[in-house]
This record gives sequence, C-alpha cells and structure tokens, in this order.
Amino acid sequence: MEKEYKMSAAKAEELQQELNYLKTTRSDEVAEQIKVARGFGDLSENSEYDEAKNEQGKLYSRIAELEEILQHVVIVDESNAPTNVVTIGCRVVVADAAGKALPPYRIVGSQESDPMHGIISEESPFGKALLGAKEGDSVTVEAPRGSIVYTVLKIER
Repeated sequence: MEKEYKMSAAKAEELQQELNYLKTTRSDEVAEQIKVARGFGDLSENSEYDEAKNEQGKLYSRIAELEEILQHVVIVDESNAPTNVVTIGCRVVVADAAGKALPPYRIVGSQESDPMHGIISEESPFGKALLGAKEGDSVTVEAPRGSIVYTVLKIER
C-alpha cells in the first residue's frame, strides 16, 4: 500500500506551487548555471560545473519527492472533524505529570510539522498518543527516557 500524506488544502497548494516553481524557473536557472560552467573549459577540473551538476541533482530529487507527495496526498477536512476529540488540525493544551500546563500544540500531517514551533506530526510519538483523546484523558507518550504521562486540558479548532 502506498504511503498517504495527510495535510491541509493550504499546505497541498503550497507544495504544488513549489513544484511548479522548481519545474519552470529554478530548472531554467540551473540549466543556465551548467551552460555557463561548461564555458570555463575542461570539465574534469571544473568545480563550477561539478557544483552546477550537484545542484541539478538536488533539484531533480526535490521534484520527484514533491510529485510523490502530491500524488498520494489526502486532504484533511477539518470542518467535519469532531470538536471534542483530538484529530489532525486541532490545537491541544496538555499538562505534564506535575499539573503544569504546556504551550498549545497543533496536530498536523507529517509534511507540515514544525516541532520547534509547537506544530506536531500525527505520526510522532506525541501526536500518536494524543490522537483520539478527549479533554480530561491521560495519554502516555513513549519517549527515549521512558514513558511520560500528559493530561489533555483543552481541545480547540
């Protein structure tokens, strides 16, 4: 079974725009870099040419990655999601074992995650533990240092 990439419609549109940019504008820029580098002479000792070819490889790799993601994207419709259960797209406030409330976390698909800014992937251990929980529920997160228990304080849409 192919991997599904869950994300919001806005994120899918952002990735589509990036793909279009890479296939048009950026592709032309890299081709021009290669053309200029070829003009510098012997390709066996031409670091500019090597760098341009490396850049082309990175470009093609990112294009293939984006095409794969967009081919298997699943748009999460947050408007139909229940309001009392943790699902993708909601904001969750949890408390640690000492009862201290932590900053809110937003649960998203793996392509949108940014843990440093409180945007957590539904595939992460923390995200998996929270999915399906209701306010007042305790969840256990398996961490490298052992199990950590959190209590769900608030769920927002």
